Amino acid sequence: MKRPAPIPDLSAPSRRKRALSEEERALWESVAKQVKPLRKRPAAAKAHAAASDPVTPHAAAKPIPVKAVAPVKSVTPPRPQMPPLAPIGRRERAKLSRGRQEIDARLDLHGMTQIRAHRVLFAFLQRAHHDGLTFVLVITGKGKVGGLDAERGVLRRQVPEWLGLPEFRSLVVGFEEAHIGHGGEGALYVRVRRAR
Repeated sequence: MKRPAPIPDLSAPSRRKRALSEEERALWESVAKQVKPLRKRPAAAKAHAAASDPVTPHAAAKPIPVKAVAPVKSVTPPRPQMPPLAPIGRRERAKLSRGRQEIDARLDLHGMTQIRAHRVLFAFLQRAHHDGLTFVLVITGKGKVGGLDAERGVLRRQVPEWLGLPEFRSLVVGFEEAHIGHGGEGALYVRVRRAR
């Protein structure tokens, strides 16, 4: 039976700083040469820094091969994210359903393929955004419930997902299912983002 290895005593940590090895020092110097200061230091500070960091004679006598360090890539700041989609307010929805608030434009996607519907919807929303429209009605159709073709109602499922995509969020503030008088489950009220 093997004896377990003794557990080192970690209660009293060493207070002395570890000296850099020659390899680590050479690596640090190569990295330090590639860094550009944010502000230029005055000449007096440079001379003081050079005098306070003497090179050891052993390091000067024997050059150590240094592996090339890949240059740091500058990262472009990310574009500001669009705010999340917001539901249409209760008052605005009531005005739309009662006809007190006008629907500025309508788009009927019945009978279109997904690819064509996506393209047409994007172009329609771009025009609405450009023209300064506020509310538009997008009719997707309800699709057949239970028919032989399992792909019925694809646009009804897909259009809300498309409206959540970044390309559409730059054009759309929010959307909700339309009132039964405007198509109910088969249509959406879409609030268009104002052009800046």
